[in-house]
Amino acid sequence: MEATRQLPGMRQLLWVRNAALRTGILTGIYASCIFVGWLLAANHIPRLEPFAGVRNLTAGVVMLFLLSIPVLRFPHEPAKMFLSGLTAWTTLTFTYLAAELHYTLLQSRMGALHIFILGGMSYGLVAVFQWVFLLCVRARQQHLAQTRQASSSAGRSRAR
Repeated sequence: MEATRQLPGMRQLLWVRNAALRTGILTGIYASCIFVGWLLAANHIPRLEPFAGVRNLTAGVVMLFLLSIPVLRFPHEPAKMFLSGLTAWTTLTFTYLAAELHYTLLQSRMGALHIFILGGMSYGLVAVFQWVFLLCVRARQQHLAQTRQASSSAGRSRAR
């Protein structure tokens, strides 16, 4: 029997019936935790100040990896990928909004609405690319199937 792959913490969210929402909520929670850790490390650990570039690069790569989970989870379903990604990004946006209340200079860098639009547009763009790619693949498969069918029927008519 094949074991299904699940993200850690998925069992607590089984009451959510939609797999895209479940994945999005959990991804958003993970990304929010990384964001809060990144923010705390940047503002409350002065010993890390000489390594700010490395710290920011590392946190950015981890965030990018985490936020690509919906894309990797639903590679053949662009609508589910978009719903999952937008759910994750919404959770991260609310965390950013809460962080703006405590760290007032955070808002001067980029507001919560800008963060939300950035994520929504990013996931929307990836979903559209996936959708167009899948349309091209299906069209190619149908073309190849029709070509094989036509050549095999032509071969049978010649053999008679």
